[in-house]
Amino acid sequence: MTRRTPVTEEAGLRRRFRVIDTELDIGGRQLSILHPVSAEDLINEADFERDERLPYWAELWPSARVLAEQLLGLPGEGRTLLELGCGAGLVATSAALAGFRVCASDYYADALRFARVNAWRNGTGEIETRPLDWRRLPARLGRFDFVVASDVLYERAHASLVADVLAASLQPKGVALIADPGRVAAEDFVAAVSQPGRRLQVVARPTFSFVDGPVRQTITVFRIEPTG
Repeated sequence: MTRRTPVTEEAGLRRRFRVIDTELDIGGRQLSILHPVSAEDLINEADFERDERLPYWAELWPSARVLAEQLLGLPGEGRTLLELGCGAGLVATSAALAGFRVCASDYYADALRFARVNAWRNGTGEIETRPLDWRRLPARLGRFDFVVASDVLYERAHASLVADVLAASLQPKGVALIADPGRVAAEDFVAAVSQPGRRLQVVARPTFSFVDGPVRQTITVFRIEPTG
């Protein structure tokens, strides 16, 4: 079987999807992110009936842009980083550019394809990707120096699911950064993280103003660390 390269993978995505290249200034760095024109194009009734799956991954959310800028300002220096819900790969690309050894994960296989292509298109080389269902964590998930996610707390059930992933995947001295615009499960997530069995704590929750034309949001970046 011929190994798929980023070039052939991008060509395949362009054949299968209506796509757009969005140019973004992330921390003074110009990135070009290929993604579907509209998430609505990707809604599949059979997928939704089976597990309420919706293609949120196709959007470039403000929280992802804020988190990407935060990561670009950190010295990755070969440290490992797992992204939960990588979507089209903006955050994973930024983390790789900062020097992190990135593993981008998502529930959708197509999101992983876009993430690989976008990392390569922006000069990072190929990144690792992994399918991941938070409800069924693999036995060998691994431990990472950083675990990050953006805008993943849009359902109440995600509060405990994301907290479980953090407990299972953070190194003993690791850091998790979860960017959120005030979704319904945000405070439930803080409570879930703080439950004694998970041995995690929220150590900071700075806020960042996001303004892009008519879009105005306040993004909180929860910093979470193991309790020891």
